[in-house]
Amino acid sequence: METKRGEIPNGVLDDLCSRFILHIPSEERDNAIRVCFQIELAHWFYLDFCMQNAPGLPQCGIRDFAKDVQKVLEQWKEYKMGVPTYGAIILDESLDNALLVQGYLAKSGWGFPKGKVNEDEAPHVCAVREVMEETGFDIKDRICKDTYIEQKITDQLARLYIIPGVPKETKFNPKTRKEIRNIEWFPIEKLPCHRNDMTPKSKLGLAPNKFFMAIPFVSSVYVKFHGNRNQCVQ
Repeated sequence: METKRGEIPNGVLDDLCSRFILHIPSEERDNAIRVCFQIELAHWFYLDFCMQNAPGLPQCGIRDFAKDVQKVLEQWKEYKMGVPTYGAIILDESLDNALLVQGYLAKSGWGFPKGKVNEDEAPHVCAVREVMEETGFDIKDRICKDTYIEQKITDQLARLYIIPGVPKETKFNPKTRKEIRNIEWFPIEKLPCHRNDMTPKSKLGLAPNKFFMAIPFVSSVYVKFHGNRNQCVQ
């Protein structure tokens, strides 16, 4: 007689979808192989990390895991994509360089530090918390509640507060485990303003899709501090 396995809690699936699936670049979401690869990565993370930290979680193979993910993904997207994200565009003293963070996985792209707001949390408070979690840098005394750039990314509101004048020699260290792999300064002029902008490929050796989470903000940042930039026009 077949024994029914326990169900993976929705909270765990929610976190795994956030880490591995919903941040796939929009142009790659219809690629079944790409999506399946991300589900496989999520499954490995579940087995190697989640189950070690919560021994009561059920063991499951990739097929059952994928079914569980599929069951909650649409509901998760409908709810979570309506939750705004807040963070910061941290600039150095010259205003020529911006601080970006890279997700923990090897294939993760670069973006500005930000994250989803908690219930009843003020936007600027969320930004302070998320930046601290992802970089270890406290912007509480630097943030101005009225100085930000706001965009909609796949129907999700994203607001980044501008934090200028941070010394490049500042030491950054993520406070969360296995979420941020790298933190680096990037020259703004070398970042892409749209997904076909090959500036980072020629100047940094990185494809523009490596910056897909930063792209919606780069043009506004450049224009605000350096005037017009022709290549920012698609």
